Amino acid sequence: MYILRKALIASLLLTVFTGCKSKKKAAPSTLKVVDPKEWVDDHMLSNADSGMVKHLHLDINVSMDKKQIAGSAMWTINNTHKKKELILDTYDLTIDSVTVDGHKAAHHLDGAIKYLGSALHIPIDVNTKFVTVYYKTGADARALQWLSPQQTHDKKKPFLYTQSESIYARSWIPCPDGPGVRFTYTARVKVPIGLMALMSAENSDIVNDSGIYRFRMQNPIPAYLMALAVGDLAFRGIDDRTGVFAEKGMIDKARYEFENVGRMVGAAEQLYGPYRWGRYDVLVLPPGFPIGGMENPRLTFCTPSIIAGDRSLVTLIAHELAHSWSGNLVTNATWNDFWLNEGFTNYFERRIMEQMMGAKYADMLWELGYQDLENTVTHLGPKSPDTWLKLNLKGRDPDDGLNDIPYEKGCHFLRLIEKNAGRDRFDKFLSKYFDHYAFSTVTTETFLNYMDTVLIGKDTNLRKSITIDEWVYGPGIPANCPRAGNELFGKVDIEREKFLAGMPAEQMAFVNWSAHEWLHFLRGMPKSLMPSQMKMLDDAFNITNTGNSEIACMWFILAIRTNYFQAYPAMERFLSTIGRRKFLEPLYSEMMLAPGGEEMAKRLYTRYKNNYHPLAQESLDEIVLHEHR
Repeated sequence: MYILRKALIASLLLTVFTGCKSKKKAAPSTLKVVDPKEWVDDHMLSNADSGMVKHLHLDINVSMDKKQIAGSAMWTINNTHKKKELILDTYDLTIDSVTVDGHKAAHHLDGAIKYLGSALHIPIDVNTKFVTVYYKTGADARALQWLSPQQTHDKKKPFLYTQSESIYARSWIPCPDGPGVRFTYTARVKVPIGLMALMSAENSDIVNDSGIYRFRMQNPIPAYLMALAVGDLAFRGIDDRTGVFAEKGMIDKARYEFENVGRMVGAAEQLYGPYRWGRYDVLVLPPGFPIGGMENPRLTFCTPSIIAGDRSLVTLIAHELAHSWSGNLVTNATWNDFWLNEGFTNYFERRIMEQMMGAKYADMLWELGYQDLENTVTHLGPKSPDTWLKLNLKGRDPDDGLNDIPYEKGCHFLRLIEKNAGRDRFDKFLSKYFDHYAFSTVTTETFLNYMDTVLIGKDTNLRKSITIDEWVYGPGIPANCPRAGNELFGKVDIEREKFLAGMPAEQMAFVNWSAHEWLHFLRGMPKSLMPSQMKMLDDAFNITNTGNSEIACMWFILAIRTNYFQAYPAMERFLSTIGRRKFLEPLYSEMMLAPGGEEMAKRLYTRYKNNYHPLAQESLDEIVLHEHR
């Protein structure tokens, strides 16, 4: 998942980066194998595990007028532990009735707990096979964004999509909503005639006449990978196992942008074995989607902000594809182990891009990621326990852990292991790891013990050199953090220095700069940058009107910081059409810091708030309105 976390706001607002610093070593941890029955998910109220719940059949009607999902969730269970009740997670659901093996049963909901919702209690016995919950969603379903036609790209028909990660599936399905519980599912979904329904499952690529769509996911997945989208969609194939869905007015641009997705799948398979999910398709969502991408199995959801027209931002797709191994195939057992999903995926993504684009290109990704890590550590505090890889999120919103620590500290730890073990040896180990734990969940300790047994063994030098405790159970950035080569960015730094020293912008040696080089160029600008210098760059390169959202966001941050008012109309258009938190949060934060900027931030937010996903609204309410939910 590509997402802007709270701590990452600071990453885009800071422009001076510091080097790796030695941090105090954490107290040694005791590594031990953790039995799956021993770990506890503090964010799941349900008492079910993968041995108890086997299969979900979902039968729902989607009302675009009422903005409501209503129907039933039938769970096939195996009560081998002779539990007296099945407890499911819910959030703002109305429970109409419950049946157990076809007979109406008593049930009750506990009071709501902050972040977690309400536990649904259903009596069962040792012979119970099926539990069916009849329900409907509420107005505060955090997973759902209902879009009016005006909020879509084509502005013709309404749209619905879900975002279930981290613990939002419970707001549209009564379920065991934890990453450590996996199940297969089938679904019958009725939508208004003329709209297409898609899920994280086997999908039809055409609109049918009945408005009824049927789905099947044969591989067990956790609830956070349950996904649904309903809209006026079209499909274009890329090759025999990849393709793209998008609104009809966006489909041709999307198909062009994702031309190389099939090649990406092949490159990933060369690294770590076969793709095990059948098809790999991409759905381009309307602008309000709050994150970059979501790795829903068989159907990645992605933001339209990566449609740059030149295929310059498709690294995001490599990231979501990599989740088909790290995250979807082998899953973190709890949100405290989130780095096992995102750190591995970031590492895998950069290996895919290196294979496709070369080592120098991948080095740019590593360096930008290191800069983000450094700034996140600065923001959180170098001694903060939130900078550990193994987190403790008990009693907190698990989204508090969705910052650059699991992503960037996690992948740099893996890169350190690769450099000390050797790439070939490390690749063979990762392939074995994905095979060994395929379609199951692991804790941090399970992974570390597997690595100790399969990779490290008697290699005491390797064990010593990778300082496991310092990385996993210690704060900050360890002193042995690897740093990428700087060949391309070094040249960018020289051009920036020349420009700041007075060289005309049009004389810059910018030929064939990638989006990453431009981003690095802008990130390194000093706080003393003048509006006249912004105008010189704009006159030479027309950056204000760039179609690249990453460059645009950084440019608009500089425009606010330097009072470059000529860029403000384009910035407002950007804020009116982009729903991705990665861009919204730093831009509104920068406005709130600028003299006279608070009034502008409140005016723009009031005007465009309804274009943003509820999760983005929660973050922006705190930034702009100082309201905490």
